[in-house]
Amino acid sequence: MRNVLPYASHHEVLNPTTGRLLRSVPATTLDEVDAAVALAARAQERWTRLAPADRARLLRRFALAVDAHLEELAQLEVLEAGHTIGNARWEAGNVRDLLDFAAGGVERLNGRQIPVPGGLNITILEPLGVIGVIAPWNFPMPIAAWGTAPALAAGNAVLLKPAETTPLTALRLAELALEAGLPQHLFQVLPGAGDIVGNALVEHPGVAKIVFTGSTRVGKAIMARCAEQVKRVTLELGGKSPNIVFADCDLEAAVAATPMSFLDNSGQDCCARTRILVQRSVHDRFLERLAPAIAAITVGDPADEKTQMGPLISRAQLDRVRAYVPDALPGIRGTAPTGAGFWFPPTVLTEVDAGAPVACEEVFGPVAVVLPFDDEADAIRLANATPYGLSGSLWTRDIGRAIRVSRAVAAGNLSVNSHSSVRYWTPFGGYKQSGLGRELGPDALAAFTETKNVFFSSTEV
Repeated sequence: MRNVLPYASHHEVLNPTTGRLLRSVPATTLDEVDAAVALAARAQERWTRLAPADRARLLRRFALAVDAHLEELAQLEVLEAGHTIGNARWEAGNVRDLLDFAAGGVERLNGRQIPVPGGLNITILEPLGVIGVIAPWNFPMPIAAWGTAPALAAGNAVLLKPAETTPLTALRLAELALEAGLPQHLFQVLPGAGDIVGNALVEHPGVAKIVFTGSTRVGKAIMARCAEQVKRVTLELGGKSPNIVFADCDLEAAVAATPMSFLDNSGQDCCARTRILVQRSVHDRFLERLAPAIAAITVGDPADEKTQMGPLISRAQLDRVRAYVPDALPGIRGTAPTGAGFWFPPTVLTEVDAGAPVACEEVFGPVAVVLPFDDEADAIRLANATPYGLSGSLWTRDIGRAIRVSRAVAAGNLSVNSHSSVRYWTPFGGYKQSGLGRELGPDALAAFTETKNVFFSSTEV
């Protein structure tokens, strides 16, 4: 029996730049979740009977529809999520590219023939059925597509639950899917609260798998509830990623890349390099160069092409970030608008204990700490001194060191002399409490299938 929770019939979507109401979106009821699952199951049966080439063709049409409306989707992302227009265009393009990439896998989702005595053995990759994708507010469009595109390509139906604060791009994508010719009910968007609609998807016996991106706390709860049905999960959770700067690196390049490594999307990024580990012999020089780089960051209207950092998503998130950064803490601070909207300045804290909450916990805002280290072993110890393991960077000219440290740091996605983390054609996911499973990359479709083994005896009866 489901828990009875307070129900909001509508959710107000606010513009984080101004704090003003954008739209009121009806919330999905529990009865509507049940109906959506039943409709999705029937649509999935029809979808999986289509020839692979036809499914691939429809997904490419979906990609073309996204491309034709790329600017519209980007502007919508600016309004509901406060993303800079440059980032929002990249995100809409990422949805398009991922749909194209997934479509290319439809006809290559192959089983195997395995040699056995006495007959023929083959494996078949079969779709799971109905997939529940619970997407976050920090990257509403691309992360929704990370689960949706490969799930559809593998022959499944998808029920997408967007975050309450950012449902608008998801709803528009569902409209574009229908316009592109995808079967009705195959891809549905169910707006609503996580503890109502999200829980309903997690608990529903007709949903075969949950793909969740969000906090580690909520991810653990989802994992526990899925365990009751032995329901499959993919979890992409929190992070507290290191940016390791060795004395032998190109210091100017490391400094230049550091601000946006934790300020992109206003720091609301689980891959943000918020723990800047700097070898002690170059620590002071690094900070001297970092201060003007932080001051130069343009914070303001995300619709302005020149803006590098916009607002936080909500008043609640702004209050959370403020709680981590008392005014008395020493550091480097940039500037941000005042007045309407949810603004916090770029902030680097320079005299923080490695065990302080701001140095250990995921702030999810434009805040980083600088921690000195002595040698390679000390850097690895500090980098791994967290329950998270999602991403990280290291800066060095020594290829041997780059290999050693990248093998020693417990994280799923590392960059050497850069801050790149996510490409749709390479795997993405975390170690430890940063998640379970992998998204994207060449194996993404297989994560939405069951492997069936069939043996044909050649023995005469």
